[in-house]
Amino acid sequence: MATFIVGVVLVAVVSLIIRSMISDKRKGRSLQCGGDCSHCGRNGCS
Repeated sequence: MATFIVGVVLVAVVSLIIRSMISDKRKGRSLQCGGDCSHCGRNGCS
C-alpha cells in the first residue's frame, strides 16, 4: 500500500512539473536559450 501511495505522489509531482514547463514555454520562457537575442528578456546574450 505504501508503494502505491508513493507512486501516486511521484506521478502528481512530475505532472505538476511538466504542466509548469508547458506553461512557461507558452509564456515565452524556457530553460534553455534559443540564441535569438531580440526575443530575450535579459539585457543581452552572454
